[in-house]
Order: sequence, then structure tokens, then C-alpha cells
Amino acid sequence: MTAIPEPAQHEAVLAGTVTPVPVAQRPPSGPIAILPHPADTATWAVQAAGGVLAPLSEATRGLIWLSYGRAEELRAALDDNPGIGWVQLPWAGVDAFSDLLAEQDRPGLLWTSAKGAYAQPVAEHAFTLTFALLRVLPKRARAVSWSTLPEGRSLYGRHVVIIGAGGIALELIRLLEPFGTTVTVVRRSAEPVAGAARTVQTSALHEVLPDADVVVVAAALTADTRHLIGAPEFALMNRNANLVNVGRGPLIDTDALVAALAAGSIAGAALDVTDPEPLPDGHPLWTEPRCLITPHSADTPEMTAPLLAERIRLNVLAFLGDGRFVGVVDPQRGY
Repeated sequence: MTAIPEPAQHEAVLAGTVTPVPVAQRPPSGPIAILPHPADTATWAVQAAGGVLAPLSEATRGLIWLSYGRAEELRAALDDNPGIGWVQLPWAGVDAFSDLLAEQDRPGLLWTSAKGAYAQPVAEHAFTLTFALLRVLPKRARAVSWSTLPEGRSLYGRHVVIIGAGGIALELIRLLEPFGTTVTVVRRSAEPVAGAARTVQTSALHEVLPDADVVVVAAALTADTRHLIGAPEFALMNRNANLVNVGRGPLIDTDALVAALAAGSIAGAALDVTDPEPLPDGHPLWTEPRCLITPHSADTPEMTAPLLAERIRLNVLAFLGDGRFVGVVDPQRGY
């Protein structure tokens, strides 16, 4: 089989968060199944790490699930094969499996995801959208005549608030560094984030919004973070502030965003994710001149395939021996 090229990533991002699992809590190693359909990259990754691939059966101990949805099929596979001790999910966000994660939270079953694996392309996309908003590109792209109105702002020296402290946030901080920006990270815990001038808990979000030039949403979607940005938050943001969402659509109250843009409460918004998704034809955001929408394309299959393969390879190595799993999911927290 042709070797999958190793992704050319910044080392810290590629590594992700390693969670050494104590020997007593490690899932027993054994045959690994790939469902719903095998992929060359996943097959290569399992074999490159020394894993044994086999069809799903009572002997299966590891399961690599390559569909973002189809949670009912995954539930059936786990119910029918209780010997499975490790499940690898394909995306960074696991909100599509939140009910299943909570239901199947039990000793002897370890979940891992791709969180952190796609940080580089998603952070790059957030960076691109930030530039586009500051330089008024949504308006420029729609223009049909020469404008004499001087518009546009520089990124240099701006205050950027990043909501979320995962791999996307860490990589975005690295990309912002040459521009002399001041970065504030909003996260669940108060643990400082490297490269951020300030780290605050989610409860302090309202304190940091008024001074933000750019707000980048890159958090996990949970029951606690749904509509994290809504009418009260837009009311606190200044009229020159721009909003970028590369996390999940429901992190933002779409109706409140439509109203804020229409009223000029914020300068603009750029969305790679929407609620609902896909955004239906005729939705007011499509014709909002200060809104830029990309169709959940921050990380395309071409970008993610080698990154997921590397995540699978590392976790198969952990599964077979060293227990150093990457991207371990907390089933109760949902990420």
C-alpha cells in the first residue's frame, strides 16, 4: 500500500494533547475494525502502527468510526460487541455523538477524537476570515463600481478575543504573534494559555467583549456553550468589532447575529459554520453585505485525511502498548 505522506505541521499542533492512560485503565488490545467503510488512509495508519485489521466481531477490541454522524449505527456496534474498549472518532467536535458518549460512559471504554489534529488548517482559515473582515472584503467582493469611501483596518496591534483554548486557539495565537496583537483567551478553566496576554473563564466573557476588535469563536459545542454569543453579547461589543466562527454554528444565536448586523451593532461577521447548517437559500445572512460565509470548508478532506491518519497511527500505538492516547474525550463534558 502507498505510504501516506506525513503532514507538514507545526510540531506542537501535530502532537495534540497526550493523555497517558494508566495500565489498569487501558483497553485490552486486539483486532481493530474500521466502520462504516474502510479508507485507505485509515487502513495505512493502523497497519503502520502494527495493528491487526479484521471485520467487526466479538473479538474486536478497537473501533475506528469514520462517519461524522450515524450515531445509531455506532450505538448498535457497541451494544452488539461489548468487548470493544477503544473508539476513535473522526472529527475534533463530537457533539453529534454527545448522547451516545454519555450513555456509553463506563469503565473499560475509552473514546478519542481528532481534536487538535486539524488545528492548523482551521486556524489558517480563521486567520483568513479575520483579514477579510478587517479589510472589508465581503463588501468589496460584491461591489460593481469603484468606491471612494476609505474603509478597512489593519490587524497590527488589535485586541483579539479567542473563545476556546484547544489546538485551533493555540495555532491561531502563533499566527497572530507577528502582528503584535493582544490576545485574550476565554475558556472553561482559569489555567493560563501560552502566548495569550490574558486568560479568563467563560463567566468573564462579558468583561472582555467591549474592548475586542476581533472575536474568534473556536470552542466545543456543549449544552453550556450553545448560544454563547447572543443578543446580550452583541450589545456589549463595539461597533467596529468583527466576529469569526470556526467552531460550531449553534455557538452563536443566528437570529441575534442577523439583528446585530442589520443594526450595525458590529462591523461584520465571517462564518465557516452556521445554524442551521447548511444555511438555507434565501436566508438573510446570504445577502447581508457585512457577512462572509464559507461552507464549512476550513478543513477539507484533502487537508484532513493525512492528519486523521497520523492521529489514528498514534492512537493505535497507544492501544497496542504505551497507553499515550491523543485526543481523549471526556464523555460527560462532551469534548
